Amino acid sequence: MRIVGGDLKGRAIGSPKGSATRPTSDRAREAVFNILHHAKWRRSEILDGARVIDVFAGTGALGLEALSRGALHAIFVEREPAAAHVCEENIQTLGLKERSMLMRFDGLKPVPRPLYVEPRTLVFLDPPYGKDMAAKSLTGLAEKDWLKQGAICVVEMARRQPESAPAGFIQHDERSYGIATVKFLEWPG
Repeated sequence: MRIVGGDLKGRAIGSPKGSATRPTSDRAREAVFNILHHAKWRRSEILDGARVIDVFAGTGALGLEALSRGALHAIFVEREPAAAHVCEENIQTLGLKERSMLMRFDGLKPVPRPLYVEPRTLVFLDPPYGKDMAAKSLTGLAEKDWLKQGAICVVEMARRQPESAPAGFIQHDERSYGIATVKFLEWPG
């Protein structure tokens, strides 16, 4: 795996051994960021200056890609120890420690947003497939004040078992890449 665009284009991203983590493919990641950059439904630049939260981060590939493309800061949420370790190594290797924070909590049970952390403008959510976790996680993030009004939420799920957008979220787009479906939602606040 590698960063596919921005200042860190071409840099390698480590991945944990085994099949417990399923990173978003380079191809799908590139397509997602092209949509974020060119979407007709966006009101302003999504990536420049974004404050990102990458939930079920795994390797951190989505948040790292956002930082490479102009995001200001990223929080990586990963509970699984091996994946969190690799995510932290990726942050260090890419020199992004000053613009990143790794938090260890369950993406299904978000902790309240700390007062020193600004609400997030861009959310990446890539929970394990087939477990109906996306809606619960997004709702929890909204309830715990992690999302800024107008936040864009990029949600990856199994193509064969897509979930509906949770109540209160607006769906702008939906694309499929191999076994994955990616939905682009907005939190109107």
